[in-house]
Amino acid sequence: MNYRVLGKTGFEVSEISLGTWQVGGKWGSKFDHSLAESIIREAIDRGVNFIDTADVYSDGESEKAVGKAVRESGASVRVATKCGRQINPHVNKGYTPEVLRGYVEDSLMRLGTDCIDLIQLHCPPTEVYYRPEIFGEFDKLKQEGKILNLGVSVEKVEEAIKAIEYGNVTTVQIIYNIFRQRPHERFFSMAREKKVGLIIRVPLASGLLSGKFGPDTRFAPGDHRFFNRNGLFFDKGETFSGVPYETGLRAVARLKALFPENTPLAHVALQWILLSEEVSCIIPGASSPDQVRSNLGAADFIDFTIEQIRAIDEVYEEEIKPLVHQLW
Repeated sequence: MNYRVLGKTGFEVSEISLGTWQVGGKWGSKFDHSLAESIIREAIDRGVNFIDTADVYSDGESEKAVGKAVRESGASVRVATKCGRQINPHVNKGYTPEVLRGYVEDSLMRLGTDCIDLIQLHCPPTEVYYRPEIFGEFDKLKQEGKILNLGVSVEKVEEAIKAIEYGNVTTVQIIYNIFRQRPHERFFSMAREKKVGLIIRVPLASGLLSGKFGPDTRFAPGDHRFFNRNGLFFDKGETFSGVPYETGLRAVARLKALFPENTPLAHVALQWILLSEEVSCIIPGASSPDQVRSNLGAADFIDFTIEQIRAIDEVYEEEIKPLVHQLW
């Protein structure tokens, strides 16, 4: 396992870490604590020392599972969680220091800890980034010893740029992958200058970049890849990185053709992200221990050739960029 510094936090974290949106099973299924424990323990046993969760993942069950598994492992693991998405309706005026403080207190209890390593605002409405009192509340929580660091999870590059104007923002979690390349244009260099850690989510474009889907693939009704392709329930950029499914399949076919037949495309996709030195870590999800092992196997990927890098860029420019580049 390779490790990188997570910005101003000073944490040295596994460059391929673990996201726990679907850690208790497949999206839409009942949360399975036994399965969640096996996934988290597999990751920890293989050197993962950074785990990302959120209070809304399976209505708090993900936080409980992460906290329990980390405590029982006895390993030194940094845990990040998120707050704010419980606000309903999810609008600017729902964000108050008092409400967010309550969410942090609840997360502390579910995680079974006295202090959260990293708390992140969970994709708040854009207006929230213009309210200093919201960010100031987390300084108070830090002074009280309830959190160590504040970060943000964003939908748009512009939100990320605004967020790092606040000196107490230590990390930004953002979507970045072969199908979502805009963050690298300006934001990555700005984050580097401010020593802000970059946590990359949706690295496989909701599984599209695993190369395992096809025209006949069917997703369960409770899976966001079934019900949120047009953004009916949350930002559509969270589902297949906002790329139309059929377009994504066509682009994936072109990507596969660039590498030897048995090359796992997921390994290509993860290592492509790690080419950017500004990236601190990637947090692919896993719904089984096998998926954890597969994701971590990306470390064995042989280096890209210059020709392959150029060809990947061509796929993006021709297939993806005209449809999504300016949206996020």
